[in-house]
Amino acid sequence: MVIEQQITGAIIAGIKELYGADVAASQVQLQKTKKEFKGHLTLVVFPFLRMSKKSPEQTAQEIGEYLIGHEPAVAEFNVIKGFLNLTVACACWIDLLNDINSQPTYGIVPVTEQSPLVMIEYSSPNTNKPLHLGHVRNNLLGYSLSEIMKANGNKVVKTNIVNDRGIHICKSMLAWQKWGNGVTPETAGKKGDHLIGDFYVLFSNKLKEETAALEAGGMTKEEAEAASPLMAEAREMLRKWEAGDKEVRALWEMMNNWVYAGFDETYKMMGVNFDKIYYESQTYLEGKGKVLEGLDKGVFYRREDGSVWADLTKDGLDEKLLLRADGTSVYMTQDIGTAKLRFDDYPINKMIYVVGNEQNYHFQVLSILLDKLGFEFGKGLVHFSYGMVELPEGKMKSREGTVVDADDLMAEMVGTAREISQELGKLDEMTPEEAENIARIVGLGSLKYFILKVDPRKNMTFNPKESIDFNGNTGPFIQYTYARIRSVLRKAAEQGIELPAQLPTTTNISEKEENLIQMTADYAATVREAGKEYSPALIANYTYDLVKEYNQFYHDFSILREENEEVKKFRLVLSANVAKVVKSAMSLLGIEVPERM
Repeated sequence: MVIEQQITGAIIAGIKELYGADVAASQVQLQKTKKEFKGHLTLVVFPFLRMSKKSPEQTAQEIGEYLIGHEPAVAEFNVIKGFLNLTVACACWIDLLNDINSQPTYGIVPVTEQSPLVMIEYSSPNTNKPLHLGHVRNNLLGYSLSEIMKANGNKVVKTNIVNDRGIHICKSMLAWQKWGNGVTPETAGKKGDHLIGDFYVLFSNKLKEETAALEAGGMTKEEAEAASPLMAEAREMLRKWEAGDKEVRALWEMMNNWVYAGFDETYKMMGVNFDKIYYESQTYLEGKGKVLEGLDKGVFYRREDGSVWADLTKDGLDEKLLLRADGTSVYMTQDIGTAKLRFDDYPINKMIYVVGNEQNYHFQVLSILLDKLGFEFGKGLVHFSYGMVELPEGKMKSREGTVVDADDLMAEMVGTAREISQELGKLDEMTPEEAENIARIVGLGSLKYFILKVDPRKNMTFNPKESIDFNGNTGPFIQYTYARIRSVLRKAAEQGIELPAQLPTTTNISEKEENLIQMTADYAATVREAGKEYSPALIANYTYDLVKEYNQFYHDFSILREENEEVKKFRLVLSANVAKVVKSAMSLLGIEVPERM
């Protein structure tokens, strides 16, 4: 914030004059004054005691007196032990608001040709089932992080790696082949990803029946699974796929295309997208090639059975399998191949993987392996590790068909938003099309905000009922406040009130209004911090605090009924800039804000 920089400079000059000492700006600890004390900014004076050789109180008093005499931005001060509380002059706050008002994209750093390129991987679905609640958290975090990194002046490439091969895919294919009777998404009247997910569950149920019968005959669970004819058929289908069998490949392609069409619908409704999609069926052979290259260079070694390993004991880890004895690749090999293709395609400066915390070890190993293979972004690889999301009823299991489907969840959120909005009379004066659009905006905003306001590193419980509330720390509360501000500004325009580009610094404003300007100005620092910490939650909770503060201001002060024209215009400009920041912040979370509500 400009005011902080100005006062920091004056403090540095003051310490030089008072105590003959040079201090760096990093030593000047200015923070927001706590609510129970008078002031806007507080200076911690303890770092300067060795220079002043005086008590904390006396040091604070002397620095405060210096600032009153030399820095017009400081109107008054008070001392509480080793803390110097500074009240910023009213004119400085209006100058600050004028500065914010002059920037249409306040808080956002523009992307240039010289900006570093950040690639962010998220979503990573399997083509044997539809997206579920866990994917929802992943997609929302990945999309929001992409927007936040872009807002910090980075070029961003949003990427997805689709797990479209392997035994789990063959299970769905085999179930369709055996029991599908030629059904298609069109004949079933179902989205393709849902249809294929049904066959994955069907396979699991049939396998359970088969292994239960074998166990009843005296086999152990492990023996029954190994002896299962159904699993043997699935493994044979995988072998044929890897051998390029035309019939199996044609079936695989047809069913995957059904799934992709379904995914596209889900992504569109969720409001997320990708710049580049990679497929594991195309990357796993690339990974095998890089591992063999590493073997030739002595980076990896081959065991007697023919398998290839990485010895990471010197890195404080263990030994890691990269190629099985039969030459087939493992997940790690596929990730190396995907990294190679991405590095060929883009000049990546930073690679961020948005993947759940159960994969922490995997990405620790991947980072080391990529570095050993010579990838420049290897050591700088970031695993954006997030916690699991559960429902109040507990965990979900896809093979048992007990997951919360993403499409169903979004439809339920929109339906609930519609019902609540109707009950509150918020849709009364709207056309059916407008009402439906508001239900969609509020329903999806509720879902996104509820998930993104939680620290991503923490596990969370998603409660749909709690998320749609027009009061409290929720998406609808923020959306409704934004719509309220826009309504005030429309009425001002209807009354012929023009907002000035510059407000006079002589306008007399209240402490509440000064605090609101200060909070609005904090947006730029919050965007920076969210980019540094990889945390959409910082943006979400900042926005809620700003909106809560604005609502108190709206309740306590007249805007359009204010008789003093200068003050009225000040309050309208302040309101317009709060709305501007709220819209910008919510866009970083992938949340729409309605003009009317």
